[in-house]
Amino acid sequence: MRHVILRDDDTNALTPVDCLERLYRPFLNRGLPVNLATIPEVATDARTPAGEIEEFLYWRNGETAPTKPIAANPRLVGYLRENSGYQIVQHGCHHQPLEFDALPRAAAAERLERGTEALLQAGFPRPNTFVAPHDKLSRASMMEVAERFRVLSTGWFELRRVPFSWWPGYAMRKLRRAPHWRRGRAILLSHPGCILSRHRPPQTILSTIVEHLQNRPLTVLVTHWWEYFRDGRPDEPFIAALHELAGYLSTQPDIQVISFGQLQ
Repeated sequence: MRHVILRDDDTNALTPVDCLERLYRPFLNRGLPVNLATIPEVATDARTPAGEIEEFLYWRNGETAPTKPIAANPRLVGYLRENSGYQIVQHGCHHQPLEFDALPRAAAAERLERGTEALLQAGFPRPNTFVAPHDKLSRASMMEVAERFRVLSTGWFELRRVPFSWWPGYAMRKLRRAPHWRRGRAILLSHPGCILSRHRPPQTILSTIVEHLQNRPLTVLVTHWWEYFRDGRPDEPFIAALHELAGYLSTQPDIQVISFGQLQ
C-alpha cells in the first residue's frame, strides 16, 4: 500500500471560505483528508524572502492590524471545524520572512508556543505537525520543533541546519536515499517540491504525480490554495487538474490518502 499526504499551505484569518470550498469539496466528498498548514496569527504585511508581499494577503481588504489571529475569522473557523476532512497543521506563527530560519532556541520555543496557543484559542485540537514558513528552520528551531511536535514536514534537510546529535541518522538517510527519517519520536518528512503548482502546465500535473508515486511508500504533495486564484480570479485549468487528482486518488486500490496524524 502506498500512502499520500496532501498538504496545502497558508490558510490564515484572511482566507476566503469559498476558495477552500471550491478547491477541496471533491476531496472531502470522497473522504480524502486535506492537511491545511494554517498560519496561527498572520502578519498582514507578510513578505516573501525576496521582499514581495505574500499573495495569500490578496484578500486582506484594507486590514490595518499588524497581525490577525485565525480565531478572528469565525466563519472560516466554523467551516474548518464542521468539515472533519480538514486537518489543521501549524504553519509557523506569523509567517514573516524565513520566520524560523535564524532564531535561537528560546525565541523559537516562545514563537512556537504562541502559534499553538492561537490555534487552540480558535477551538482546533493541539497540532501534532509543524511546517516552517518557506520550509526553512535554524538548527535551534529544528530541535525545538522535534521536542514539541510529532511530525516535521519540510522541503529538504541540509546538514548545516540539522542538529549535531542528529548527524548519524542524517548520514544513514543519505546513504539510503530516503526522503523521510526519524529522530526519537519525531517523524521527519521531505517532499518532492511543488508539483501542484501554477508554474507547471496543468495538463502535465497528474501524469507527473503518478510517475512520482511509483515505488514510493509515502509521498507528501504540497500546494498553495492562493495559487489557484490569480488576482482573485479562479484559474480553471489548474483547479481542474487538482480535481482530476482527487478522482485519481480515490480510485486507486493500492493508494491511501492519509493525514499527518495517521502516520505510524
